[in-house]
Amino acid sequence: MKKISKKSLNSSFWRWYYGNLTCFSHEHMQTFGYMWSMLPIIQELYETKEEQQQKLQTYYPFFNTEPQIGAIVVGITAGLEEARANGAEEIDDEMINGIRAGLMGPLAGIGDSLIVGTYIPVLLGIALGFAEGGSVLGPLFYIVVWNVTILWFMRFIYFKGYELGGSAVEVIVGEQATAFRESVIVLGQVIVGAMAASWVNITTAIELTKDGDGNPILLQDKLDGAFPGILTMLFVLGAWWLMAKKAVSPIKVMLLMVILAFIGVFFGFFDPKLSY
Repeated sequence: MKKISKKSLNSSFWRWYYGNLTCFSHEHMQTFGYMWSMLPIIQELYETKEEQQQKLQTYYPFFNTEPQIGAIVVGITAGLEEARANGAEEIDDEMINGIRAGLMGPLAGIGDSLIVGTYIPVLLGIALGFAEGGSVLGPLFYIVVWNVTILWFMRFIYFKGYELGGSAVEVIVGEQATAFRESVIVLGQVIVGAMAASWVNITTAIELTKDGDGNPILLQDKLDGAFPGILTMLFVLGAWWLMAKKAVSPIKVMLLMVILAFIGVFFGFFDPKLSY
């Protein structure tokens, strides 16, 4: 009975960890990084070059998902490839590619919600707090914590995928996993909203009138009394609307905000001492 060695599994994992975007292009996306990761597995399970070439072609079709959580797909197919090399007739190219294609979308949704939409903003929020005042602790915190935790996570799910093989599909895309993913999306939205309220502060310097003692009555004071933070909320929602609904790139949105800031300060709508 053929068994993939720990050395080959480790080699496969590290190739995916460092090279999941190898030869990246819009035509192939992560295909070649995937093939490079599967190469040690194929070379160990099949003796002749002809067999290796034939089996490696299984992984040539288009593949693209969230890179970190996508490590589980490489682990799953390593387990399936081992079963195929041991004579499992039900495992063929069509089955393996069906599993790969079926997992791409759900895993991208899970990864974007968990990692990109939740975990990274949380880490960045903590790092920004540490970096306040120019401290180098902020970037060091992010670099160390991100690399340590994501390495552990990717390695764990890679080997878990290898252990589960094809049975991992139900675990990933089943009803419980779907409910969990939706819960995480809601949690991520709450966290991003809280970060926007904490780190964005937009105020106006418009003076409405003066009171009987000659003191200015500011529009900002009236807004704070009726709806604190309404200008911040409007600017955040406006940025979201441009990116989500109008497909405006983040770079263009940031440039627009810079232009609005200059215009607002020039005409007295913003006070540079109060707004940031």
